[in-house]
Formats: sequence, C-alpha cells, structure tokens
Amino acid sequence: MNDAASANGSHSARGRGAGARPGADSRRAAATRTGPGGRPGSGKFSEAAGGHGPGPEKSRRFQAVTRDTARPEGGGRAAPGDAPAPARQWPLLAVLGATGLGLLLVAFDAFRVGTLLIGLAMIGGAALRWALPSVGMLAVRSRFTDMFTYGGLGVSIVLLALMAQPKAWLKIPFLDDILHFTVR
Repeated sequence: MNDAASANGSHSARGRGAGARPGADSRRAAATRTGPGGRPGSGKFSEAAGGHGPGPEKSRRFQAVTRDTARPEGGGRAAPGDAPAPARQWPLLAVLGATGLGLLLVAFDAFRVGTLLIGLAMIGGAALRWALPSVGMLAVRSRFTDMFTYGGLGVSIVLLALMAQPKAWLKIPFLDDILHFTVR
C-alpha cells in the first residue's frame, strides 16, 4: 500500500476496499449514544462522540434500563433514619398487625368480629395516610388514591361484615328488596 492511498483513505488496515467511503467511521461514532459517564443506553447523543448540535439531545427511543422510579407522595420514612427498620415502617406494621389479628379471629370462628377488625384496619390505614405527612411503605400511589382505596375497601368490608347472615347486625331494607327481586 502506498502513502498516497493511505492518506486519502482509500485503503486501511481494517480491510475496507477501495470503494469504501472515507469518514464512515466518524459517522458511526457520531451516532453512538452514551449516557452519564459515557455509558451506552441513556438515550442521549454524546458531544464527545461527535453528536450534532451544541448540547445533548433527547432520543426518541425509550431508555434501555430504568434507573429510578418516583417515590409516592408521602412515601418517606415515618421515623428518623437512625431508627431501626420496624420503627421506620410503623404505620404499615400497625395496619398489617390489625389485619393479621382479624384474620386470626376469623380462623378461630369469630367471623363477624374478625372481619370488622380487618375493615377497621383498612379505614385506619386511610386515616394514617391522610393525617401523617410521611407513612413509609403504606404510601403506594398518590395520597388521594391511597385514601380512596383503603377507605373504600375498609367501608365495604365493614358493611359486608355487619350485613352477613345469620343474624345480621345491620339490615338495609332496600337491599333485601333487591335480593328478593333478583333471586325470586
């Protein structure tokens, strides 16, 4: 290979033929997407890799790896960071403890009282979510969604426990009429 051929890029050590376009490697490097610290897959063009424009551009593709998710509103610690792990999650443990006790009562044949305790635990979870600024892992979605879900499930469970047969503690006449109309 002569010096003139290697100077104009018609031949190279990689074995490109005489018909290869000069500068193809620089265009390939320009399309390299790199993330923070030069890692690929962040969906941004690196200026160091020869990207176009003055700064990084957003890609139209999704990121290859999700690196972080948003914490729910009020999803921080319920106790200081130096407290032991159970103390930091006391709202969730209180709801789970009351629910577990209710399930234990149901297992020992106190159906109505156990089910009422489960429903009251859910209503208590809604009240904790409303009253406390930070409830740890009891926060799943937004504050409104959590309160609506916990409260709605709790009220439904309590009402069903009160209306359960035999000898219902709560009788709602129009529900009896609907039942008799549908079952006949």
